[in-house]
Amino acid sequence: MSDRTPPLTALRAFEAAARHLSFAKAAAELNVTPAALSFQIRTLEEHLGQPVFRRLNRAVELTEAGRALQPGLAEGFAALSAAWRAARRLGEGQSLTVTAGPAFTAKWLAPRLFDFARAHPGIELRFAASLRLMDLRRDEVDVAIRFGTSPDDGLCSVPLIREWLSPMMVPELARRMTRPEDLGEVVLLHQDDVSFIRPPVDWAAWFAAAGLGEPPSGGPRFSQADHAIDAALSGAGVILGRFSLAHHALRSGQLVAPFEIALTTAAQYRFLCLPGTEERPHVRLFRDWLLQEAAAMSACEAGKRLVPSA
Repeated sequence: MSDRTPPLTALRAFEAAARHLSFAKAAAELNVTPAALSFQIRTLEEHLGQPVFRRLNRAVELTEAGRALQPGLAEGFAALSAAWRAARRLGEGQSLTVTAGPAFTAKWLAPRLFDFARAHPGIELRFAASLRLMDLRRDEVDVAIRFGTSPDDGLCSVPLIREWLSPMMVPELARRMTRPEDLGEVVLLHQDDVSFIRPPVDWAAWFAAAGLGEPPSGGPRFSQADHAIDAALSGAGVILGRFSLAHHALRSGQLVAPFEIALTTAAQYRFLCLPGTEERPHVRLFRDWLLQEAAAMSACEAGKRLVPSA
């Protein structure tokens, strides 16, 4: 048995075959012939001094040695691929790939991007609007903007926006809303995107903070906050709007938030990137711009009584 590490091609052939449990599929993935793949695996077995596959009639299965080898090799090749992608991204000039939720991308980022693009014409922004929590190493993403209370272990994390929620509606509807009790006479729109937050930040919580009874039952439910905002903009009802996502509509006067009470929550938006990348020039520029835009929103808090959700 040799102590020398077998050739990388042999290790790669074994990893692919162990993943597929098929020499034919592994050969197709690696763009080699099945005969060439079998040769590489035999080379590995000669170095190891024992078989790593048990050959069956129409399939293969791992031996005990193969099962011991497979997890470490899979992890090693995944790490190699991640390192290669990270190095390749550094050579892609001034491109910046950002992932954020669809609602945040549509309602917060999109209305502001012209200013960033005008100030930094050399940076090509690429957006992946998704609720999936992407792996910044594996998914070739430079920056993530996430909302919630989950820990950001292993990442550089910078708080961006504190969230509050208050009844929001079109001006025509607001003219009929002279006091919070009037909300019992209109359609309330519900947003399920905040249902994970504890304590809850829903209509029942806001009515309790306002010293009212139970909110009226019924009303449309939306899984995405931007869809609820669009419904409110059409005059379909009143949303318990999230300050961050409705800010553009509030600033333009399309929506108004006529009541003083606003619920706060521990959930917040954070800017995330891999440790060591936060001072890359285009990452730092984007982070600083986000912080500047977030700070400029604070004027909309004037006149609000921020109440923690209970």
